[in-house]
Amino acid sequence: MPCQSGLQWETLGGLTEEVRQLKGEQDMSKAQVIHKLGPPEAMQWQDWAVPDPAPGEVRLRHTAVGVNFADTYHRGGISHPWPVPEPPVVIGFEGVGVVEGVGDGVSDFQTGDRVAYGIPPLGSYSEVRNYPADKLLHLPDGLDDKQVAALLMKGMTAHYLLHRTYAVQPGDTILVHAAAGGMGLILCQ
Repeated sequence: MPCQSGLQWETLGGLTEEVRQLKGEQDMSKAQVIHKLGPPEAMQWQDWAVPDPAPGEVRLRHTAVGVNFADTYHRGGISHPWPVPEPPVVIGFEGVGVVEGVGDGVSDFQTGDRVAYGIPPLGSYSEVRNYPADKLLHLPDGLDDKQVAALLMKGMTAHYLLHRTYAVQPGDTILVHAAAGGMGLILCQ
């Protein structure tokens, strides 16, 4: 039903996006928020405000997130290999999702694009987040979101070890110390 300004109320009585923007409200999402660094119990599933994307950012809704051993360091406040912001903080640096909005200056992505990322800023343990567009990858059709979220960072690490740190050639012998983890498994395939 229309209100006096001509803007529409949603059927459940909530405000439309136009009204919310006029009132300066932020979207609420859910996230695993850490208020005090420590064990897994330090994480709390709660409402988390997501502002409009800043210039150069996109807003994305996660369809899958990666869980990495480094997240245990971040949960404890250990900057390995990236700095951890002061609490309250949402950790996680690997995710797949769908673009829901774009900030000023973003031209390579549009609403509805499937995307993935595997590097900070931290914040993937969330339903919705903003992320720098220049660090996003377009996700081609045919790739499973969960598989990409689980493998992207590990795959990038394996690639640079085999091709950039030292370009492994046929006949070279390499030693993989831990083939049981995600990256070690990729290295050995």
